[in-house]
Amino acid sequence: MSGPNVSPEIDRLIRLLAKLPGLGQRSARRAALELLKKPDGLMVPLSQAMADAAERISTCGTCGNVDALNPCHICSAPNRDPAMICVVQDVSDLWAMERAGAFRGTYHVLGGTLSALDGIRPEDLNIAALISRAQSAQITEIILAMNATVDGQTTAHYITDHLENTGVKVSRLAHGVPVGGELDYLDDGTITAAMKSRRPF
Repeated sequence: MSGPNVSPEIDRLIRLLAKLPGLGQRSARRAALELLKKPDGLMVPLSQAMADAAERISTCGTCGNVDALNPCHICSAPNRDPAMICVVQDVSDLWAMERAGAFRGTYHVLGGTLSALDGIRPEDLNIAALISRAQSAQITEIILAMNATVDGQTTAHYITDHLENTGVKVSRLAHGVPVGGELDYLDDGTITAAMKSRRPF
């Protein structure tokens, strides 16, 4: 409960904020209060930004990134190397790679990892589209930038097996990425070093 003496509008705001990653009820209440204290400087611009994003942002039909363009600005950029695809689990991992500036090819977002425990199967992920992209004569290398977790490595092995007959070089990030680590939490230097020292999978 957000509180018995809170109006339904504020209660709804707190409940929605509490659904965001990293925000519990207490943090959501603090965030809601800050928004309410600054309606013109924060709440109204934030609500407009969210409405604009909801209207304009979509998933790239090529790589799975989120952007106002389709294909996204990375897929359509003339200065990217279209022969290389870096496979990541989620858009947050793509953003981490871009933040590090370690890669100048294109991406492919899987939308998660295979997980028997959670019932996530290959058909639940964006794997078929990756295999289809790999069959293009233009593609020379696919880099698997999966999180160094059991599910991440299981997914990497599955993809490698299904790319075996494409003739495309398959590599993975070096283990500068710590076991159990997630790309989104790594510093730029670690990501850059891991990308530079990638090796065949």
